[in-house]
Amino acid sequence: MKPVKTSKGIEMRKKLEAFRNLFVAFFMSFFVISLVFAQKNDPNISIKETNSQEALQESHFLEKSSSIRFLEKVNSREEFDLLANTFYRNMPYPLPYVMFVIDRKESNKIYFINSKRYRFHKDFLLANYLIPRGSDLHKPLYIAEDRRFIVGTIAWQTTVNKFTWELWEGDMATADHIELAHQTINQSFFQKVFFKPNSTRQEEISAKLNIDRVLQSEIVKNQEYMVLNPGRAIGRVHVINKLDDTVEIGSNEILILRELPLSLPPVRGIIVAKPSTPLSHVNILAKGWGIPNAYIKDADKLFAEYHSWWAEFEATTEGYKFKRLVDYDPKNRPEIPSEEAEQIPPVNLEVKAIAGLKQIRKKDSVAYGSKAANLGEMLYHQPKDFKVPDGFAIPFYWYDKFMKDNRLDIVVQELVDDYDFVHNPRVRRQKLAELRAKIQKGRFDPKLQAEVIKRWRTQLRGLPVFVRSSSNTEDLPNFSGAGLYSTAKNVRTAQGLIEGIKYVWASLWNFEAYEARLRNYVSQTGVYMSALVQIGINMEKGGVMITKDPFDKENREIVYISAVCGHNSLIPDNKGIPEQVIYNPGSNSIIVKTLSQQENALTFSVRGDLVETRDRCARFNGRILSDEDVKRLAKIAKEIEQIFGGEKAQDIEWGIMKGTVYIVQSRPYIEK
Repeated sequence: MKPVKTSKGIEMRKKLEAFRNLFVAFFMSFFVISLVFAQKNDPNISIKETNSQEALQESHFLEKSSSIRFLEKVNSREEFDLLANTFYRNMPYPLPYVMFVIDRKESNKIYFINSKRYRFHKDFLLANYLIPRGSDLHKPLYIAEDRRFIVGTIAWQTTVNKFTWELWEGDMATADHIELAHQTINQSFFQKVFFKPNSTRQEEISAKLNIDRVLQSEIVKNQEYMVLNPGRAIGRVHVINKLDDTVEIGSNEILILRELPLSLPPVRGIIVAKPSTPLSHVNILAKGWGIPNAYIKDADKLFAEYHSWWAEFEATTEGYKFKRLVDYDPKNRPEIPSEEAEQIPPVNLEVKAIAGLKQIRKKDSVAYGSKAANLGEMLYHQPKDFKVPDGFAIPFYWYDKFMKDNRLDIVVQELVDDYDFVHNPRVRRQKLAELRAKIQKGRFDPKLQAEVIKRWRTQLRGLPVFVRSSSNTEDLPNFSGAGLYSTAKNVRTAQGLIEGIKYVWASLWNFEAYEARLRNYVSQTGVYMSALVQIGINMEKGGVMITKDPFDKENREIVYISAVCGHNSLIPDNKGIPEQVIYNPGSNSIIVKTLSQQENALTFSVRGDLVETRDRCARFNGRILSDEDVKRLAKIAKEIEQIFGGEKAQDIEWGIMKGTVYIVQSRPYIEK
């Protein structure tokens, strides 16, 4: 869907583009003149005029490349190179590649992606508003037969002098998908492109199709070693014959894999035992992490006896070095790198008082959590353009007391000391579910229960409420904790309120939350949960605002707004797209990136919680927000950013009911 622009925005963008082009031309002219002048006046400078011309041409090429997001056709090798990123640059067999996306919903439109600009297909899809922010992409991109997108990569294979296109080895593409992609690519590419299957399944399916192929075996032939990313590392060797949910992977490990998964947590090195394409997702991750990564034939057998030993691994274009540290002369033995320091989130367990949001400030996050503290900070500044629903927060003290009263603190300590729990994710998932069930059944302090119910009936007038998480692990440096914990929605009874508080407390031990803390070196025994009880607003429309473009770092002064009908929620599996809008306060321009394709909405149920409804709030043109709504929300977003100092972009959750804007969360936006 093409972006919809207001006339004022289009006019301003044309002026800015013209000025930008004029500035670039002036700068480059000045640059060349300066070089020539320097050459004539400084005998130590021997830059030739031809070199200046080459530099100018290269600068123009880079300028052109950086401004392009994608092409719909590749008409020449020059255009391919304009988009291509390159593995093994300056090596004997460089591998230039360009990612592609085929949109089946838009008549099989193909995007040849600027692969210098975007690292993954996901980055391109998000930056161009083809998928909603927060979507689960694994199933709709790689598994589903009714997928909207086909994603893959085109590469120039130097060893066979052919262009090939390929899918991820775990992609469950059907024969129809492969045939469609092959035809679409070859209709839009200047030269024949051969399909390169990356799995036995893809090889068997494509063999039955009338398409030209190049097999990985033809490319590597009798190769027994291939460096996928050069580097050196010291780590604990982990030989993995089958990677499933029972396998624990540590950040200090050098992995030896028989097969490549779609993704991995950060590790220190990777060796694959079967020929692998450098364009696999894991290999691209390894390049981003800057770790050694190589194909070594039958590595799982060669180094089976190295399992669990510390070793040094170095991969270069000439060969590899793999040696256990115990085999070194002690005088020359490399040192084992130290682990990253564990973060212990700050907490104050002395505060016992339940506090209304108006009593809480940002500094009180150590007692009530960041979510409650940030809402209290906004209320302190007495905003006129929006409201924060009234509420109160139960401090960490009461979670800690509940766990100790029910001896669940001992259960947690036993779990983190248990070998199977620590080393087997399947066991960990099961034990955490059992812990959450025990929390839900735990005895609630009677005095706390009486005070909570009294506050709900008096301060909040017994209205339906949301019980929200507010932990001490949110908004840590480089770790937001966003989306990891649970919310009890539209709670309408006293008993439901108490159960909702326990539900939120228990969500501290959600499997995804535990794993995220583990990967970000956050202490598991230093985490606590507050519960924020807040009046529920049955939103007519809601969404998220970010005071920068989350998909394009070049857009620094804009406000991004995502809007849905009803309560803000993720739209999974690309079955619906929210309205997504970019507003530039400087030029007063609005760009509608996507119109709403929402098929349902979430609203209050009289029995509690939320229910789906077919009601739509979008107008006939697909717009949920009017231009005035957009400007109003953007103004509020910038006001909130200033409340928190103005230096960090804010990630804000909003809703509108009967014309009033409600803010239910604001946190620093952290790049993911």
